[in-house]
Amino acid sequence: MPLSKIAVIGGGSFGTVVANIIAQNGYDVRFWMRSEELVEEINEVHENKQYLPGYFLDEKVVATADMVEAVTGSEIIFVAVPSSSFRQVVKDLVSYGAESAILVSTTKGIEFGTFLLMSQILEQEAPQARVGVLSGPNLAKEIAKSHITGTVVASNHQYVREIVKSVLKSQFFRVYTNDDMFGVELGGSLKNIYAIIAGIAASIGMGHNTNSMLVTRSLTEMARFGRELGADPMTFLGLAGVGDLVVSCSSSLSRNYRIGLALGEGKSIEAAIIEVGQVAEGVNTVKLVKEKADELEVYMPLANGLYHIIYEGESMKKILSSLMLGEQTLDVEFAAYEEKVLIQES
Repeated sequence: MPLSKIAVIGGGSFGTVVANIIAQNGYDVRFWMRSEELVEEINEVHENKQYLPGYFLDEKVVATADMVEAVTGSEIIFVAVPSSSFRQVVKDLVSYGAESAILVSTTKGIEFGTFLLMSQILEQEAPQARVGVLSGPNLAKEIAKSHITGTVVASNHQYVREIVKSVLKSQFFRVYTNDDMFGVELGGSLKNIYAIIAGIAASIGMGHNTNSMLVTRSLTEMARFGRELGADPMTFLGLAGVGDLVVSCSSSLSRNYRIGLALGEGKSIEAAIIEVGQVAEGVNTVKLVKEKADELEVYMPLANGLYHIIYEGESMKKILSSLMLGEQTLDVEFAAYEEKVLIQES
């Protein structure tokens, strides 16, 4: 049965491109944001000048600041708000009847105080809803320029995976599916930590060799941590893992990478956040991950090093030295890790 209406909740850069891709595929989209001024601008000039100036929005994208208008009758709802406000927004959605819709998170973050991913919040607050997540190497400014891009939709429900794929796929936006929702979402959250580290390394003069080592060791940390929490470590070899990690650790379009660049220039974390001007989830994520890794006794020297830089003011050289000290001697650890260690030690 054809869909009649889809909603995108959150007026940032990624919410904007998602709304437009869906509209260009022929669907009516209600695009919710808090700012009445931004709503008026988008509906009049079909452009989100605050986040993506110069990017024309299809007329099927109708902005609104009225949550009821956005949610009522929407069969799929994409939630693209920062992790800090995610739970409250979902509560609002549910109070307006959104629990009957498919709910898809695009937020790459972890909730402070609970260590829950956004899909877990959706399942808590909307237990009757069918839930999915969207994650991958998806820089909004490149999507806006129609650069060929791949993303991953993950869900425990095959129907959710297939219907979300059908509304998003286009000639330049390729959608892949995965049933490891937790692993896909965790990869998108963890990579923000390592993007900050890569930005610091670039800012203090480290080159491509260092970046490639950082990316490789970061992937190992991600998979090690994810496996401990129940994710399939092989998920981290896909677009939502290494794909997202590579682009976030090498592009100034990544807000977390730009935070790292600013830190490397000697700016405080507060000044770096102001300079970037948008939410960079990695700043909060590294604190949560460091605490959880300590609790679970998971070895994560890079995340630990970044935590000490941001929250304890330690030298940035600590991150680079952590690459060299105390690592396992294996190049690739996370596939059949225990067996390889046993063979090496025998």
